[in-house]
This record gives sequence, structure tokens and C-alpha cells, in this order.
Amino acid sequence: MAYNNNFWQNIPPVTRNLLLVNVIMFVATLINEEFMVGTFAMFYPASPYFRWWQPLTHMFMHGGWWHIFFNMYSLVIFGMVVERALGTRKYLVFYFVTGLGAVAFHTFVEWLEIKYLGGSLTAAMYTPMVGASGAIYGVLVAFAMLYPEAKLTLIFPPITLDAKWWVIIFIAIELFTGISGRGVGVAHFAHLGGALFGWLLIRYWRKTGKLYRNW
Repeated sequence: MAYNNNFWQNIPPVTRNLLLVNVIMFVATLINEEFMVGTFAMFYPASPYFRWWQPLTHMFMHGGWWHIFFNMYSLVIFGMVVERALGTRKYLVFYFVTGLGAVAFHTFVEWLEIKYLGGSLTAAMYTPMVGASGAIYGVLVAFAMLYPEAKLTLIFPPITLDAKWWVIIFIAIELFTGISGRGVGVAHFAHLGGALFGWLLIRYWRKTGKLYRNW
């Protein structure tokens, strides 16, 4: 595969276009936050603000500069690798399956909390969810499954571990914070849903011999 010196052009097409759409949506949110959040963020299905397209569009919405920075940084760093391994079409399917799986799992857990654990329906109805994090967790899981021994080092703390161990740690943290109710304002179960659907899809493709087969 030939590469040029233009970093933007060297980003595979799906990752590049996902990055572009996320940035455009973020800029639009800065210009008119009320309209963008009310229209494109994900609301609980019983909410009067819910629209059928929100399970898809919420993946391109972000709640602040750090939110979009870390998601897009992860998308570029890990998405580039996963897209080149799976191929463009399969990676596109993978990304949206994990993103939709994330919002489905998040909504299911919300429903359980409301029905059986005394959760507030009103709070669920009027609290939007935004972010690509569910799909990003799916991408991280795919990277760890494809390259489990790859060495990754955090910026802080500067600890180096195999990719598989980092992903296990991240998922364990999300599970703990989600169950304990800590980290309010973060959709922990969406992250876990994206990771789960990413694991299931890679496992299915590997088991059926379709993991590296071109579409």
C-alpha cells in the first residue's frame, strides 16, 4: 500500500469521513446548541423529544471540547488500524453496529432502572445522551482482539501494557462506575454496550471465517 506525506489523505476513508462529520456536527452545536441537542441527541424513547433518527445521529454529537478530542483521537489512532485490517465496508458496518448496540444497551439499562430500581422516568426523558464513545469502545475492543499483544502506553500515568489488558481494565472501570452510580453524567452502559457488540461481531466473523474476507 502506497502512502504519501499528507496525513489527512493517509487516514482510511471511513475513519476520515467519520472524523469530518463529527467535527461538522460539533461546530454546528457550538453555533446553535439548543437546536442540535434537541434534534440530534439521543433521548429516552418515551420522551417528547425523541425522534427515530436519534439512535444514529447521537453518535456524531459531543458535549464539549475534551469529549470530542478524546473520542476523535481514539477514532484516528485505533480506527485507522482496525479499518485497514477489516476493510472499508466491513469497518463501516462494524462502527455502526457497535454504535447502535451501545445506545440499545444504554436504553435497556435505563428501562430496567426505571421499572425495577426506582429510577426516575422524568430524568430519563429529559436527559440527552451524546457522543461516539460507544462505537469507540467497540473499536478499542476490535483492536485488542486483532492485536492483543500490541503495547500501549498511557500519557498519564505512563504505564505500558498489552492492548488486551488495557481494554479489560477500561471495561472493568466502566462496569464498576456504572453499577456503583459513580461518574454521573457519563453513559457507562453505552460504553459497555459498544464493547459488547464489538466483541460479539469480531468473534462471529472470526468463528465463521469472515474476519478478513473482503465484501
